[in-house]
Amino acid sequence: MGVLTGGLLAAPLVAEAQQAGKVYRVGILTVESADRLRPSLRELGYIEGQNAVIEVRDAAGKLERLEGHALELVRLKVDVIVATYPSAVFSAKRATTTIPIVMVNTPDPVQLGLVSSLAHPGGNITGMTTLSADLSLKQLEFAREAVPRASRIAILSNPDNPWHPIVVKGLRDRQRSLGVQLQMLEARSPDDFDRSFQAMVRERAHAVLVLADPMTATHRVRLAELAVKHHLPMMGGTNAYPEAGALMSYWADQAELSRRTASYVDKILKGAKPADLPVEQPTKFDLVINLKTAKALGLTIPPSLLGRADELIQ
Repeated sequence: MGVLTGGLLAAPLVAEAQQAGKVYRVGILTVESADRLRPSLRELGYIEGQNAVIEVRDAAGKLERLEGHALELVRLKVDVIVATYPSAVFSAKRATTTIPIVMVNTPDPVQLGLVSSLAHPGGNITGMTTLSADLSLKQLEFAREAVPRASRIAILSNPDNPWHPIVVKGLRDRQRSLGVQLQMLEARSPDDFDRSFQAMVRERAHAVLVLADPMTATHRVRLAELAVKHHLPMMGGTNAYPEAGALMSYWADQAELSRRTASYVDKILKGAKPADLPVEQPTKFDLVINLKTAKALGLTIPPSLLGRADELIQ
């Protein structure tokens, strides 16, 4: 039904765009592949080579590249910029106050100062928020359920991520009620990974939660390898982590995020103002567990948790 509906919507839109001779230019500022967004835009009638040009600028995990990429998209006079993760959104925000910006995988934008409120963003930014403070608490709860003996859990954050200090403080404030001791560790680059895991082993951590971040996501395979090497069950920041070898993840469903992000782009290209489009939160979250990694760690996942998993990687 979704494909059929997309086709029905696409036909008149493409025809209208071709008749009017309008070619929409969509900029994507990202630290990872934009392949998820392209199909969602296509379903809404934005066809590359016909009525759409998609300009992708991928920082490939090197956040220092984002500023230049954002300015380049502005020079290309794109109609809208889709920015993933806070660092990309901030770079886009600094580059333009007029081109609409649609944020993705961005935690509470009110607290970060990106929008005035969720209901009335104001300015030129709107999109999807993951509200990661609450999400990180849920990830921590799942990690404890997967490893019932875990009384000490390491939290790996990136101090250069503008949201992480807020999450770390929230987790510190809640650790007593959660009945767990938290070991806070920082990694600004992959060069810090070995030192961080050595500290986890030295302090006898029972598991590790890696907060969602472009840098760590780019190097998730290495993080997963280090976790298995040091016999540490790892909860990853996004659902790409279990595919890379981490034990588990709990994150917003990426297919839903892509569809709803494309919907924002569609509305803006049709004339809607970002200031008038409320910021939305995901409604579907996926729990993914890698059973192969669990076996390598000698870990038996409780049946109650297995029953709630959305995906099991064998």
